[in-house]
Amino acid sequence: MKPLQTSSGDLNADRRADYAEMLVASGDHTAAAELLLGALELAPEWAMGWFRLGEIQEASGRLDLAAQAWAMSVKLDPADRQGAALKLQLIGKGAVAAAPPSAFVEALFDHYAETFEEMLVGKLDYRLPEFLEHMIRKAKPGRFRLALDLGCGTGLMGERLRPIVDRLEGVDISARMLKKARSKGIYDTLTKADLQRFSHQGEKPDLVTSADVLIYIGALDGLVGTVAGLLAEGGLFAFSVETLAGEGDFALQTSRRYAHSEFYVRRTLEAKGLTILALEPTTIRQDRREPVKGLGVVAWKPHAV
Repeated sequence: MKPLQTSSGDLNADRRADYAEMLVASGDHTAAAELLLGALELAPEWAMGWFRLGEIQEASGRLDLAAQAWAMSVKLDPADRQGAALKLQLIGKGAVAAAPPSAFVEALFDHYAETFEEMLVGKLDYRLPEFLEHMIRKAKPGRFRLALDLGCGTGLMGERLRPIVDRLEGVDISARMLKKARSKGIYDTLTKADLQRFSHQGEKPDLVTSADVLIYIGALDGLVGTVAGLLAEGGLFAFSVETLAGEGDFALQTSRRYAHSEFYVRRTLEAKGLTILALEPTTIRQDRREPVKGLGVVAWKPHAV
């Protein structure tokens, strides 16, 4: 759980919310919830406050009360920038969604843009771009004419691609992430777009990458179909997924990220006309000092017969 990041617009409500966070830090979730409820009486339209109340109620084991708070958060903010619908799904109180709310993903990465690389690389031992670069070079040595980096973020994958591509284009949902990527000067163009409704015009890329991004997509059929359609014949699609430990195609995790089964990844690629060249297990990052297991995948679009 994280402290509230937005103001309620009411100074007294904000003060009570700050005290509630102090109680959370001391482990007294019951008193924290009561104090935050008092803040919400002063600022009843505060969607983030209701979301935070749900988190605190969940931590104290009162899931019915958590569900009520999260339902109120969604009611006040239908775009669901807090991702309350995902929390409801995780406790069995909401509909099962095949993808997260786009506004939640955008808000999440806008919020973390400033500290993203410091946290991911410096503290969570994130080395996936290097891993995918190695897989790409092994699958197809030499240079690429045009690479499209989907979910480019601050440009960590782009930094690995730049030496082997003639033209590099990046796409991301977060304006603040794109600002960070733009400052590096490694992309020829950068575009703000939601990958769940993404399209690409112009020259077909011979390389498409998506590093640690499909965890925020859920069902892969749409994006894989889009990539298969825009990819040049003989081109590569290199990406990663978190590995689903249980049964099924994909599932929402407590992290509010999606994990995918190897069988589902293979089936989806095959259904969209892509052939797997390499599929290797890897550690995506550390999470609470535990390794997050995943798969690096490189698929190929065959030439038309």
